[in-house]
Amino acid sequence: MKDQYFGDINDYRKYGLLRSIISSGKFNPLIAWMLTPDDGTTDGKFVFYLQHANKWSRYDQTLFQKLKELLVNNNKRQVSLIEDSDLLSGTSYYSRHVPDSAIERDSWFASLMSQAQNRDFVFLDPDNGLEVKSKPYGCKNSSKFLYWREVALLWSSGKSFLIYQHFIREKRFGFIQRMLKALNDSTQGSLVEAFSTPHVVFLMALQPKHHRFHKAIVSTVQKNWEGQIHRWELTLAQQSTAPDVIHKGKTETGGLP
Repeated sequence: MKDQYFGDINDYRKYGLLRSIISSGKFNPLIAWMLTPDDGTTDGKFVFYLQHANKWSRYDQTLFQKLKELLVNNNKRQVSLIEDSDLLSGTSYYSRHVPDSAIERDSWFASLMSQAQNRDFVFLDPDNGLEVKSKPYGCKNSSKFLYWREVALLWSSGKSFLIYQHFIREKRFGFIQRMLKALNDSTQGSLVEAFSTPHVVFLMALQPKHHRFHKAIVSTVQKNWEGQIHRWELTLAQQSTAPDVIHKGKTETGGLP
């Protein structure tokens, strides 16, 4: 995650998803931003949706109005703005920038685990998502990824979690199923689910003690974010004729400039 993205259309959907999951699961959450330095690009510029309240506020009016207020009243975009709001009430935040070097990364993750000790749900927000072969642990730009070793440690400590994952150049349906299968294999006893937006998929793994919240989570997300956030089950992998519900060609603003 980079501060420069704060409040864009993807953030609106992301925070909306988190609010739906946290409220439905009655969770005591930790958000690990996995921050990396801003890069000076125009990424994160998609805030035009805030000028179209009739279209966008209906998904989560409280969230929409607060994000609009925060962006209007603050010159600098940064995730600390939502930390200081009441949009994710009861949430703890881990805001240390992620280092590249393996030794520093080990220390960074140990601190995350310490802060998560009394939390039951963790949201992990890396720049790109889960590790890829071309970026081994400790190399340059490894800070942009979450590593399976970290997933395993969080899971073994009893945490349910949600992971940000950017789409890659692979058919959406197959990619989502592949990632869900990998997550399921790495989290013994889990119930896995995915929630996708036009350019991002969020991978969720629920501990056995949290399985009872699954139905309410899915129902709340579908009710509040119909047409914006789609849910995916791992069992879809067995349905060879299952449609790809992601609409091709949409911009990040859902049709806005």
